Amino acid sequence: MSPRLLEEADSDDPILSVVNLIDVFLVIIAALLIAVANNPVNPFASDEDVTVIKNAGKPNMEIFVKEGKTMEHYTSTGDIGQGEGAKAGVAYRLKDGSMVYVPE
Repeated sequence: MSPRLLEEADSDDPILSVVNLIDVFLVIIAALLIAVANNPVNPFASDEDVTVIKNAGKPNMEIFVKEGKTMEHYTSTGDIGQGEGAKAGVAYRLKDGSMVYVPE
C-alpha cells in the first residue's frame, strides 16, 4: 500500500470522532465537579456554617442551615406565628438595603 492510501484511511476512521466526543464529555464533567465543589451547601466541603434562604419573605420560603457536617431544612407553612414576649429591640432598613438591629 502506498502512504497516501494509509493517510486517507486515517481521515475516515470513525473512532477519531468518538475520541473527540469523549474529550468533550471529560471537559463537561470537570466543569460540573468544580461547580459542585464551589457550592456553599456542599456536604463534602469544610466544616463552615452556612445558611441559605430560598424565596425570602414569601409563603413558600425555605431555609437550609448547614452547621459542620449536619444539614437541616426548614419549610414555611405560611401561617402567622403568635405568642407572648417582650420587645427586644428595633430593626432599621438603611438606604443601601441592609438591615441593622439595635437591641434595647
